[in-house]
Amino acid sequence: MKDFGFPGQPPILKLATLGADIILPCHVDPTVYETDFTLEWTRPDLSPRFVYVWRSGQELVDKKHESFVGRTSLFPDELKQGNISLKLSNVKISDQGRYKCFIPALEKNSFIQLLVVSDAISVPVISLSAINKASSRVVLQCESAGWYPEPELLWLDGEGNLLSAGPTETLRGPDDLYTVSSRVTVEKRHSNNITCRVQQRNTNQSRETHIHVPDDFVPLVCSPAVPIIVCLTVCTILIVASGLFMFKWRQQITSKSQIKNLV
Repeated sequence: MKDFGFPGQPPILKLATLGADIILPCHVDPTVYETDFTLEWTRPDLSPRFVYVWRSGQELVDKKHESFVGRTSLFPDELKQGNISLKLSNVKISDQGRYKCFIPALEKNSFIQLLVVSDAISVPVISLSAINKASSRVVLQCESAGWYPEPELLWLDGEGNLLSAGPTETLRGPDDLYTVSSRVTVEKRHSNNITCRVQQRNTNQSRETHIHVPDDFVPLVCSPAVPIIVCLTVCTILIVASGLFMFKWRQQITSKSQIKNLV
């Protein structure tokens, strides 16, 4: 049995974006390359397990699992250089799993752990859910969509400490992407800065939104797309508009009263 110089390595973690292409790396020593070698790429959890089979210079399509038909390929021009990596096109959520690169003549395996992620993640949006004037508290809601795998949602105070919040509600849509939301009750005070963070630890994906909850908090929807200066400007406009309305209303009342007195 010839030694192909197949590298003994621990499983490699690869992140693939949903709908994109990904290359699962695998190499052999090019000095021992033979044109009639057999290469098997498999997913042990599937039946049939074959993702791609190369034998004597051609692919054996009839052995392939139906979900990979037309989506897996090698790099034929680079086989002599020892590149036996697999290209997986149009990645699907079902592609997530453990792949094995195997040359029977070597009797050694190389494993790739593929994790599929979504790039359609929305920035968390914070909105006012309820307000209690008597207790000076407000209930905020945060929501973010387009996640895969399922993320976690955290509420943080201005110092980065975790806040006690309600349970995270998770909804999985027909596209298998997750939408998460949660509510938290906070005090209205001058220095109350709140952060909603949605994250997926395994993929290092994270999105967050900040909001300031002052004593005179006005119910506005805030997100990174709506900076604090914009929120403050809107508040100012609302206050000025309310003042003008009250001024004109009082003028009308005064005018009517004067007309009655003249009559």
